[in-house]
Amino acid sequence: MKIFISRNLPEDSLKGFDNAGHEVIVSEFDRPLKEEELVEKVKGVDALLSLLNDRIDGDLLDAAGPQLKIVSNYAVGFDNIDVKAATDRGVVITNTPCDEVNEAVAELTWAIVLSLSRRIVEADESVRRGAYKGWEPSIFLGSQVRGKTLGIVGMGSIGSMVARKAKGFDMQVLYTKRSPDPELEKELGVKFSDLDNLLATSDFVSLHVPLTDQTRHMINHDTINKMKRGAYLVNTARGPVVREQALVDALRDGHLGGAGLDVFDNEPNVNPELINMENVILTPHIASATHESRAKMGELAVQAVLKTLSGEMPPNIVNKEVWPARRR
Repeated sequence: MKIFISRNLPEDSLKGFDNAGHEVIVSEFDRPLKEEELVEKVKGVDALLSLLNDRIDGDLLDAAGPQLKIVSNYAVGFDNIDVKAATDRGVVITNTPCDEVNEAVAELTWAIVLSLSRRIVEADESVRRGAYKGWEPSIFLGSQVRGKTLGIVGMGSIGSMVARKAKGFDMQVLYTKRSPDPELEKELGVKFSDLDNLLATSDFVSLHVPLTDQTRHMINHDTINKMKRGAYLVNTARGPVVREQALVDALRDGHLGGAGLDVFDNEPNVNPELINMENVILTPHIASATHESRAKMGELAVQAVLKTLSGEMPPNIVNKEVWPARRR
């Protein structure tokens, strides 16, 4: 069978296809494919291994043809895929959730929290441009995280990993999700809260929700105005969860103390005002960028393709309901 991979993957991930007996084609471009390029490349393939910046909709599925059986998305999130359109066509959709990704994202979240609170990026830049002339008692004063309140919006696998690490800093942790999780509360000492209270009382707010119609721009002018003055916002989830201009306005007028963003509202474009703000940390969507995480993601993506093509349901299938009526 024919498999197309929209970009080469790190960590020798594609070795899993060796000796599998399939025709494997990897995009020759070391960049995201343009829409028209992807449409052309998927024609006649039985499987597509896609990346999070590949838009997979009904038109692209139809362009691939009726033999397309699976889209294996090399990402945990699948907001780039019209899952309903795929399900209606009998196409299996998979993703790559794993502990390695959870750990990587949680670690970057904490790296940003600590960097914001202790102004590490600002201080580093100051040293590099030769401004450091010796110790001073009031230089780059920051804030301790010990004893502060961390608000976690979305207490899934990643959010709970972030909460576990907060215990070492003796922080109070509030969380919000669809319903309380008594077992997690008992294990970690976290407290359930509605979003308004979480925003009003948290010194740090960390976002860990998927991008859906309900979460798109959930952090906006109204919700940011409810945040504690001087608080910090961290987003390692999806960029459009935050209305970027609202964040810029809150940072400019001093309502927020700072922000750390690994993702952006109109990625890869970044609001130019954010780039020039000293109390903002910007990273290029690297939350899961560890060797361990990317190797596991590749393994899961490849195995999902191989299992589906061999008639075995992959463990990380997004639209399980499609399996009995899937294309064969």
